[in-house]
Amino acid sequence: MKQLQTKLLQVGETRVWRTYKGGKRIDEWRGRSAGADGNFPEDWIASTVMASNPGREKIPEGLSRVLNLPGQPKLKTLFEEDPEGWFGAAHAEKFGSVLGILIKMIDAGERLTIQVHPDKDYAKQVFHSDYGKTEAWYILGGEDACIYFGFKPGITRQRWKALFDQQDISGMLECLHRIPVKPGDSYLICGGVPHAIGQGCFLAEVQEPTDYTMRTELVTPGGLHIHLNQCHQGVGFEKMLDCFHYEGLSLEETRKRWKVEPQVTSLPCCTITSLIDARYTKLFSMRSLLVEGKCILQRPQRLSAFAVLSGSGSASNGEETLSLKQGDYLVVPAGVQNLQLAGESFHLVECLPPALD
Repeated sequence: MKQLQTKLLQVGETRVWRTYKGGKRIDEWRGRSAGADGNFPEDWIASTVMASNPGREKIPEGLSRVLNLPGQPKLKTLFEEDPEGWFGAAHAEKFGSVLGILIKMIDAGERLTIQVHPDKDYAKQVFHSDYGKTEAWYILGGEDACIYFGFKPGITRQRWKALFDQQDISGMLECLHRIPVKPGDSYLICGGVPHAIGQGCFLAEVQEPTDYTMRTELVTPGGLHIHLNQCHQGVGFEKMLDCFHYEGLSLEETRKRWKVEPQVTSLPCCTITSLIDARYTKLFSMRSLLVEGKCILQRPQRLSAFAVLSGSGSASNGEETLSLKQGDYLVVPAGVQNLQLAGESFHLVECLPPALD
């Protein structure tokens, strides 16, 4: 068996251009007081995924770099050179050098366009991809924030197409549930389910490792005319409309199916809140850790990525210690069996790749 890597990797900021505006709160969260909203409202965490931005193909975006290695190599390059060492044999055998997740910090300075992502079947048939774009949100902030989520009962493809053809935005929004959200809420968004993040939402997202987004608004709420390929991802509007699951649920049914019920575990000096786990999906998992002192996490032989949501502290593998503060990102390889975290009011979110069973 190949020797497992144990090096802790501190990963840098990876801002990505999007069709909507935002990002001021990411700047502020990372300690830049002069932040401003613009077209870089997302920070991709430990990303090995290239962003899909038609018209900007000559500007490679989305690949994170490692700050604490010589030359600051791309994380994707490290994984491709030694997948078994970083991920462990079981992950490498099943997924190769693909991490299997993409993690983001998202600051919606305006409502995102109404959109849908492919499930695995659609992604396989249409994009010839092993991955769709099921995702999950962990709400971190936003005054009077909301999300638009899931079809109401009675919405058919024919009705949805008519509203799309007319570009009746208010009509399309009326087809979706408007759900107020608050910090600490988590939602699972499966491929095929229509949705839009509301203005003012600040959240952490974990998803399958693709950038497939189908949009039904040709002009954003901020007035940007979207490249048609950015709406239908090059497959045409008829096939785009096939990506939606035309299943209507009541608001109560929608919340029951997609809103996550967290599970809390208390350890000495650490409170762990499971946000997304095998109760909901095997595609990824996410949990929150609040450290008050020193704790040791006994880890399965799996790589994971952390973002420091607030506070400051340190992480140690027993051989080296990294100091971490709000806005920092950390990748812990499969070879680290015991991770020591230390700090006061040190709040992190951890995301893990697909389950191996």
